[in-house]
Amino acid sequence: MSATTTSLGGTAIPTRSPLVSWLAVTSVTLGIFAIGTSGNLPIGLLTSIGATYHISDGTAGLMMTVPGFLAAISAPTLTVATRTLDRRLMLCVLMIVLAGANFLAAVAPYYWLMVISRILVGFVIGAFWSIGSGLSSRLVPPARVARATSVIFSAVPLSSVLGVPVGTFIGDQLGWPAAFAAMGVLTIGVLVMLVAFVPALPAVEATRLNVLGDMFRNRMVRVGLVATFLLVLAHFGAFTYVRPFLEDVAGAGPNLITVLLFVYGVAGIVGNFVAGTMAAHNVRRTVIVSASMIAVATALLPVLGKWDVGAIVLLVVWGAAYGGVPVCSQTWFRKSFPQGTEAASVLFTASFQATFSVGALLGGVVVDASSSSTVMLCGAVTAVLMTVAVLSLSRPGQPG
Repeated sequence: MSATTTSLGGTAIPTRSPLVSWLAVTSVTLGIFAIGTSGNLPIGLLTSIGATYHISDGTAGLMMTVPGFLAAISAPTLTVATRTLDRRLMLCVLMIVLAGANFLAAVAPYYWLMVISRILVGFVIGAFWSIGSGLSSRLVPPARVARATSVIFSAVPLSSVLGVPVGTFIGDQLGWPAAFAAMGVLTIGVLVMLVAFVPALPAVEATRLNVLGDMFRNRMVRVGLVATFLLVLAHFGAFTYVRPFLEDVAGAGPNLITVLLFVYGVAGIVGNFVAGTMAAHNVRRTVIVSASMIAVATALLPVLGKWDVGAIVLLVVWGAAYGGVPVCSQTWFRKSFPQGTEAASVLFTASFQATFSVGALLGGVVVDASSSSTVMLCGAVTAVLMTVAVLSLSRPGQPG
């Protein structure tokens, strides 16, 4: 088996104060928050954007599908192509591209220009996630790495609890282009923080394509890919169309939808930290619990989601479950292939984003052919399939 990393002669990072170290972690976290919010912002504005361009909800869902496919491609290709470059420089360049993409979306007079902006977002998501999600060990002392990793991953549910609801509120009040313009401004702020607080990070690992090949030959990595595919497919196939569902089935207006997305996001933040702790001890069990909760929530939403209380309770369950999915997936790959930190991040990002786009695409087909309630039921079935797959393909204690 070939070596997983290549030394590039990088020197140790000078000792920095705890405050500056955590500000660096915060900068990376906000970067992932910015790309997460930019990637998911159309979920809260789907019907408004569709009305502007006179397209169906399913066609509008391409705004979610396109970034996912591009992120899946850019995660391995850009990470490998830039393997010798300083990682801080890469993060800064990616923030510049993201700001440009958001400003383009804000002024796009035609849907095809909106799609181009989403292509740029996809490239940024794949590369930034692959590089940024594994940097905690280079920003804080070893005793603080686990906590820093949870903080960085908290950006995923935070983008749901804060980014998407606030963006949705701005879009409902000022028009959806204003939401993308606001994201462009926020991204510039993140760029300033990265420059100010993140130290120079010379490449100390060279992730090569043969390393990724080694990972695919690992049985538990393959099981993790199956689990990630089914679980993310279940979530995004349904959640991409949660706004049409809340409008059509729950009869929710813009203000209530903002509240519901906020509640969902709060539950996601809690779920992120709880699942992070659980996954460190037993990632297999944690993944199964998350999948079961998503299955229950999406199966019951068409029945109980007609009432505000039912919708709130089930979105809390769904949010708590999904909040733990990214950290569980990353932990699964890291435990299955501990000798390649950045390679594990690349595989996590590529598989996650590819499935994200497939889920949004298939959900769009279902919602156009049937209804948003049918999409929810399909999500429940897929989550159950994921649970069955993990139980049958792995044993307790795997990966260890």
